[in-house]
Amino acid sequence: MSNVDILKKGYQYFAEGNIEGVLTLFDPEIEWNECKGFPFIENEGTYIGHQAVVENIFAPIPEHYDGFNINIVDIFESGDKVVMEGYYMGTWKATGKKFKANAAHIWTVIDGKATRFFQAVDTATIIS
Repeated sequence: MSNVDILKKGYQYFAEGNIEGVLTLFDPEIEWNECKGFPFIENEGTYIGHQAVVENIFAPIPEHYDGFNINIVDIFESGDKVVMEGYYMGTWKATGKKFKANAAHIWTVIDGKATRFFQAVDTATIIS
């Protein structure tokens, strides 16, 4: 399975709400770098390990967003890097406003496991 295939499966699991499935594709000590503009981000947006990612990233999503999803426009790899270009969609609960925000993810995949995640997203669009 290619690195792109691994991450496509991860995005599929995420869309299905299968967080346990997502975690099977992550190294137990994954370094997660979330965009600092997200409203619930602490620790400069960097988290290490499954538990930190679940507690600080995945669990708060339904508290702040309705219908949050990721639409992939393109996904490709070069060596151990995988890049996803797409956008986030959903409704920001604080305002009830729907959004569509540009997003890019850069992943590092080593030995079939995602070891690092870096996110760039238009956070102003998702919280307005």
